[in-house]
Amino acid sequence: MNIISRTGCRIFQTLFKLAIPALPYRSPEILDHVSQIPEHLLDRDIHRILIVTDGFLHISGALETMKKALSSAGIHYTVYDETVPNPTVWNVESARETYIKNNCQALIGFGGGSAIDCAKAVGARIARPGLTVPKMRGILKIRKRLPHLIAVPTTAGTGSETTLATVITDDKNYHKFPINDFPLIPRAAVLDPENTRSLPPHLTATTGMDALTHAIEAYIGRSTTRSTRKDALTAMKLIADNIEQAYACGDDMEVRKNMLTAAFRAGRAFSVSYVGYCHAVAHSLGGKYHIPHGLANAVLLPYVLERYGASIYNKANDIAVAMGIVDTTVPADRATHALIARIRQLNAHMGIPTKLPGIRPEDIPQLAAFAAKEANPLYPVPKLMDRKELEMLYYDVMEEAHETR
Repeated sequence: MNIISRTGCRIFQTLFKLAIPALPYRSPEILDHVSQIPEHLLDRDIHRILIVTDGFLHISGALETMKKALSSAGIHYTVYDETVPNPTVWNVESARETYIKNNCQALIGFGGGSAIDCAKAVGARIARPGLTVPKMRGILKIRKRLPHLIAVPTTAGTGSETTLATVITDDKNYHKFPINDFPLIPRAAVLDPENTRSLPPHLTATTGMDALTHAIEAYIGRSTTRSTRKDALTAMKLIADNIEQAYACGDDMEVRKNMLTAAFRAGRAFSVSYVGYCHAVAHSLGGKYHIPHGLANAVLLPYVLERYGASIYNKANDIAVAMGIVDTTVPADRATHALIARIRQLNAHMGIPTKLPGIRPEDIPQLAAFAAKEANPLYPVPKLMDRKELEMLYYDVMEEAHETR
């Protein structure tokens, strides 16, 4: 990256960091079980809601306990279950129409990050009816209070239940883009490990590594605060101590609860301190090839950390110590290499590959341009990279059958 672009990015990031104490960050109210939702809604005189979820969760019966609790309390609900793994503009508009048609007053996002992200974007469209979803791309475009939003995560990974972000895919050009604004933070989050019990092992693995990516990128960035550093380190230790057991034994509710807490803490950390190039590249791959976000982050993470090089040595050392990988006597460069090796080991133990399928060399310049546009200047990364430098990350994770440089 040339000196002018580099200076511009760093000035923007410095100003944003200085503004953090004055910005309206908040945490959602925590509920322990879906049975607490009706009282929470009735206290706010809410009687008609839209539940945003996906088809699998709906037909599997995962919503039944919540639906019975709502019905018993006299709360009318409508279910929108067409959310796809990377929610699209069409999903948002379709769910919005359902919300309006049924005179709903509030939203529940029930599912993984996709369902919660879709519910957030629906709320944004209700709050700002004159603003299309693509026009909301970027930061601080909504600026109006959303309808009351409750997030019920069924995965321990995205942290969407506590973040100010949602990520939507444009159906027309298959480009995935983030929307960031404070009204998107849910008003309440249900952190009940029972909702994650049926999560398959491979999703437990990739969503857990997604949470680890959130925590690491928040911690190694240049806009941390005392609270975000504490949240990130706590999340990383919880993940290091619990993810393999959660993968191997999904019925261990104590471990599942710890992973939910880790995802929440990591989400809270990156809401303030942001993420980095791992996420920017993962978003472009998800939009173009529908690669699941958690999988993309898990595969990319060790390669991105390697590309950051010496710029992360000191903070990677903190992380390696917090995760129990090394002790405080190990030099920072060796601790960084040990951290990267441990991430690769976790991926291997849980069946996560080292490469991603389907990446075409001819697509890489455009994908890297999307990633650069998303990340620069917003993400306070430890080492700035331009489009050409980001292209190398796609080659890093490309299957060898397609690889040409």
